Amino acid sequence: MVRLFGYVDVTDTGFIVAVLSIAFNPFFWNVVARWEHKTQALSQIFGSPRAACYCLGAVILVLNCVRSHCFTEAMRSQPKLEGWDCHWTYYSGLAISAVGTLFVISSFLALGFTGTFLGDYFGILMEEKVTSFPFSILDNPMYWGSTAIYLGWSLMHASPAGLLLTAVVAISYTIAVLYEGPFTEEIYRRKQKGGKSK
Repeated sequence: MVRLFGYVDVTDTGFIVAVLSIAFNPFFWNVVARWEHKTQALSQIFGSPRAACYCLGAVILVLNCVRSHCFTEAMRSQPKLEGWDCHWTYYSGLAISAVGTLFVISSFLALGFTGTFLGDYFGILMEEKVTSFPFSILDNPMYWGSTAIYLGWSLMHASPAGLLLTAVVAISYTIAVLYEGPFTEEIYRRKQKGGKSK
């Protein structure tokens, strides 16, 4: 990892913008979702929790597109690692991205739109915990699938900058999991407690 820093200009504006966009996304959706859970302000503005959740989901998707664009531009503005600029690395990266895409898409199909985009913070709760694929293989497959996509993309471009940015993605998702997990569990614990008291 230390060797990679020799190939990356971390003071480059594009690299800094990419880091900020990566860090901003989970911070944004967690702050907004918790605010909504506490105040129901978005649900009131949009007329229903479902409409508010769909709006937040759309904003998150746009922010993810911006993040991916910044990530790609940061890679393109930095040098490639010549030893990795070969077919083997390219196809390895392609395979890793394909696995990541499988995890992201299958997570979305298992959770649905509101399950994917923080519907539980809006009071749109799932009937039971999803345990089917890919949740049967690992926790938070959407996050780790997304990280794998960025890792594969970086290898396909033989980009040390991309690998460092992928590490930033992994760190930001790890922090998000630590922040989201206990809060989401508490939401469902209250749901079960409320159901039992009826």
